[in-house]
Amino acid sequence: MISPPCTMSKLRFAIFGTGFWSRFQLAAWRELEGAECVALFNRTRARAEALAKEFGVAAVYDDAAKLLANEKTDFVDIITDVGTHAEFVALAARHRLPVICQKPMGRTLAEARGMVDVCRRAGVPFFVHENWRWQAPIRAFKEVLASGRLGRIIRGRIDYAHSFPVFDNQPFLKELDQFILTDIGTHILDVARFLWGEAGTLYCQTRRIHPDIKGEDVATVMMRMTDGVTVTANMSYASRWEFDLFPETFLYVEGSEGGASLGADCTLRVFTKAGAEERRVEPKHYAWADPAYALIHSSIVECNRNLFSALRGEGTAETTGADNLKTLELVFAAYDSAASGKAITFR
Repeated sequence: MISPPCTMSKLRFAIFGTGFWSRFQLAAWRELEGAECVALFNRTRARAEALAKEFGVAAVYDDAAKLLANEKTDFVDIITDVGTHAEFVALAARHRLPVICQKPMGRTLAEARGMVDVCRRAGVPFFVHENWRWQAPIRAFKEVLASGRLGRIIRGRIDYAHSFPVFDNQPFLKELDQFILTDIGTHILDVARFLWGEAGTLYCQTRRIHPDIKGEDVATVMMRMTDGVTVTANMSYASRWEFDLFPETFLYVEGSEGGASLGADCTLRVFTKAGAEERRVEPKHYAWADPAYALIHSSIVECNRNLFSALRGEGTAETTGADNLKTLELVFAAYDSAASGKAITFR
């Protein structure tokens, strides 16, 4: 049985990993009253020291085990590379500490299942920091679907296609044997589940357009959801087109009584017999956010807020490890489908 969440007014936490995303994750945590980062770990100590100096974090370690042995913490936020996730999740579980882990949860489905199981056996909450579904425009689109105004849903589409030079600030992405489906596909396929439920079947095709990378940078996934809705997810980091607006996600849905779209500049449109509606759904802006990632950075705050509420016993976390396994099942099924040329059926 999982231990009850912490209920104290302030929760102390440690961050493992001080790479590209960590400063934004830490800044997002500082937007929440009662969350206090007390220690940073990074194998390259100088990077942790630089972040600690910037944010006024008292303790710095280059040994994660020593950090947990020496510091009093209520949970751990893991922001390291995916190859270390299982190791650090298991370490935190041995200390009976709740864990938040960045996506993708694990390098393989078996590894991810093991991480969920080790936390279950230790009786500690295990959450995945899956922030994409917390973007304000995507939440607004979900509200339209939930309203029932569109009637019986026929099909949906998700487009995430850009030419943004993502490899410039994250060059390690070039070296991944599996790229777009694990990097952005974990987000996009989680959004598909968030909006339309679980998949019954899946078919995928992938391509590599950039000549200097190892993995795929284009993927097309078609799913038939368990309620019969057909959903297509188009992903690309190699596309130059009219609406090349990184990092926006475009959404479309057709229903028997109307349709809706989330398009350029976070514009939400709804069409029914009663007429058409249009409005922009502006995310909250933070001074610390990188303008190129501002839409994403605002969603980090909301994801943290949801997970923090669960840790304090005040709410329910949406993106638990067990839930995120269902997203990873889609990711790895997409690779299997692309390799075999065949559709995958889920039991």
